[in-house]
Amino acid sequence: MDKNFLALGLAAALLAPQVAGAEGFAINEWSAEGVAMGGARMFAEDDAANVAYNPASITKVKGEVMKSSYTYLSPHGNYKLYDSNNDEIKGEPTHNKVHAGWAVGTYYVRQINDKEWFGIGAFPRFAMVSEFERNSKASTNAFFSKLNGVSVTPTYAHKFDKKWSASVGAEINYVGLELQKNLQMKMPVETPVETKIATIDGTTQIEGESYALGWNAAANYAFDDKNEIGVVYRSRITHSLEADFKMYPASGGKITADAYGVVTLPDSWDIGYNHKFDKKTRLELKATRTNWSTYDALNVYFDKPVFGKPNALSDKNWENGWRYAIGLEHNLSDKYTVMAGFAFDESSIPHDGGDFMVPTGLRRTYSIGARYNDKKQTVAVALGWMDVGTLDFAGHPEKGDAYSSAHAYDSFTKIASISYQRKF
Repeated sequence: MDKNFLALGLAAALLAPQVAGAEGFAINEWSAEGVAMGGARMFAEDDAANVAYNPASITKVKGEVMKSSYTYLSPHGNYKLYDSNNDEIKGEPTHNKVHAGWAVGTYYVRQINDKEWFGIGAFPRFAMVSEFERNSKASTNAFFSKLNGVSVTPTYAHKFDKKWSASVGAEINYVGLELQKNLQMKMPVETPVETKIATIDGTTQIEGESYALGWNAAANYAFDDKNEIGVVYRSRITHSLEADFKMYPASGGKITADAYGVVTLPDSWDIGYNHKFDKKTRLELKATRTNWSTYDALNVYFDKPVFGKPNALSDKNWENGWRYAIGLEHNLSDKYTVMAGFAFDESSIPHDGGDFMVPTGLRRTYSIGARYNDKKQTVAVALGWMDVGTLDFAGHPEKGDAYSSAHAYDSFTKIASISYQRKF
């Protein structure tokens, strides 16, 4: 195997900016074939990306394979803001700034013997980028939010017989978080004569990063040559982020503080079914349960009071949600394959827990793709369209928001993906 190729792929996965592509801020765009089939790709033959989609299926890989995938996501959206009388606030830009990004995945699988396999992947499971005009009243909630994330997953899989296979793996998860917003805070200010209530204006920035450990387990059962089911569990991961806080008051100067927060990324279950109509055509169904209720708050604590406040508290109270996907794969010949898929994501964001960090509701994704393969290498491409729908959420003027409610609408994400796999 080309070790330089592996190192380059892992570095790309670690350094590429990420954008949200599934329910909440989860990512499912781990390969071009996966994009083409709507994420319903748990039982692919000879595909190193099985490390991400279903680790128990790395037992379907013959020999030694390496794969890299690059997925481009370009989000668009509009919004309206309302005051306490439920009247639209005029003069707003009404749209988010296009902030495209890449979801990069690199995978390696090696068959040890007839019963055992080893695999490792580096890919994003959670990520997001959102940006809005700085002169918008939405900026008091957030005008720039970025979560870079990558999971490195060493995996061991065992094939017990023709029907059963299972896997277990560790997950080394990295997150880098950056939040920026405008501040309009009312607070008491002492003067030589009296104490007055003054409005403090400025811009705040919080940056931090963290590494944490998780694990996963998976199992497949084949009823016969045409029907197979599988299940994948991924554990929750708790991050303790150490961050730098900076504030730039409109009056000038800079205020700094050390900050920290605890964020728990949710655990999830994947349940999949694979049906082969014949040697050329197969259908996959997949349901994903993500326990977003673990994302109950985004609280930041400071080492010293900032403008008289010891912390910044933000309740989220997201709800658990489901993602449903269907994918179709048809072999035109030994070398050419076409694919299509559809996915539906429930919205997990309650009215009182929405914000401009993740201003999206339920999602529908339509996708197509094609693949070319010979004995040593495979190239796949895919295109997708994600209809993000609408989301209504409350503002919190008592915490500094310059609006009482918001409506995000006409949001969509364009998706393009390419994957390359090589056998050694």
